[in-house]
Amino acid sequence: MTKETTEQVAGDLRLTNVTKRYGIFTAVDDLSLTVPQGSFFALLGASGCGKTTTLRMVAGLTEPTSGQVLLGEQDISRLRPYRRPVNTVFQSYALFPHLDIFENVAFGLRRRKVREVTEQVHRMLALVQLDGYAKRHPAQLSGGQQQRVALARALINRPQVLLLDEPLGALDLKLRRQMQLELKRIQTEVGITFVHVTHDQEEAMTMADTVAVMNAGKIEQLGAPADLYEFPATAFVANFLGQSNLLAGDAAGRAGDEVPVEAYGSRFSVPAARSRVDRGPVYLGVRPEKLHLVGAEDPVPAGHQQITGVVSDAAYLGVSTQYQVRTGWGTELSVFVANSGATSVLPVGSDVVAHWRGEHAFLLPREPGAADQTAPILDTPAELPT
Repeated sequence: MTKETTEQVAGDLRLTNVTKRYGIFTAVDDLSLTVPQGSFFALLGASGCGKTTTLRMVAGLTEPTSGQVLLGEQDISRLRPYRRPVNTVFQSYALFPHLDIFENVAFGLRRRKVREVTEQVHRMLALVQLDGYAKRHPAQLSGGQQQRVALARALINRPQVLLLDEPLGALDLKLRRQMQLELKRIQTEVGITFVHVTHDQEEAMTMADTVAVMNAGKIEQLGAPADLYEFPATAFVANFLGQSNLLAGDAAGRAGDEVPVEAYGSRFSVPAARSRVDRGPVYLGVRPEKLHLVGAEDPVPAGHQQITGVVSDAAYLGVSTQYQVRTGWGTELSVFVANSGATSVLPVGSDVVAHWRGEHAFLLPREPGAADQTAPILDTPAELPT
């Protein structure tokens, strides 16, 4: 696809105070966000959070109860789907089994009665790396190849926005990771705005320029993947985008560049720049991979903060070993230790010290009475945070 494809783009995609209700249930609640033109944007959240409903309102498949969907300065909220410069790629692909790959990709052009389609179709097949597959039928292709055909069929219509609704959910793990890289490559090459809906944190972080984490119909936090991961705004984001150890404590107010925190009879501190709140009930958060483990008799680096405990479980996950460390007050911390060969495995029952650098912690607001939230033990290496 050449640069002429993006010349028709009208501007940013904007949702302004969009609400969708089904009876007394509010699926999307007064949602406002801007998707910059030409960006790869991800809506990330659990099932039922409102992300697919949001996507359907952009596509025109669901009408908002209130609010506006705008593309540039054009209000497309009430336009029928076929009148919107938007295309959608679904998880199911929805290819026509009786048509060959060429005709599947050409379908939209034929409906618009475009006469010269051959060059456009072959250019699109080359873009998705399916040269030579034009005469095959969908049943002769793998799942990943079928996904590429669905993508080519959507892109050939030159949409201003491409919506991706859990497009990789039906693929196996290895193929899904390959397609993540392919989708990002294609988006970068064509320059079209991609809006990707997913519950998979790895997909969102791998591909998107901007991630919006949704919860109960609202945006909990929006920003670059690294910013959300390193400095989450809420406990929900901290444990949905990756995993976190969140210790319930109390902060007494800022002291210079630090915020002192008392938790379970011990005193800690968090840099003020990494504190969402500096007074009252708080969560002191540390990511599992930012924690380090040493034996109870081993020295802890100067300046590190620490918690003593006992190894209650150890799971070998290939690239790392995940430990569960039971603290003196009963909470279990999760610790990821890279299997680099630099340290030996600590057996279950070992007395240990978990320690971290202060600048690797963060501070979040906590509802009074809320308890610790710690990362659960994982089952497969695929679930390691990225």
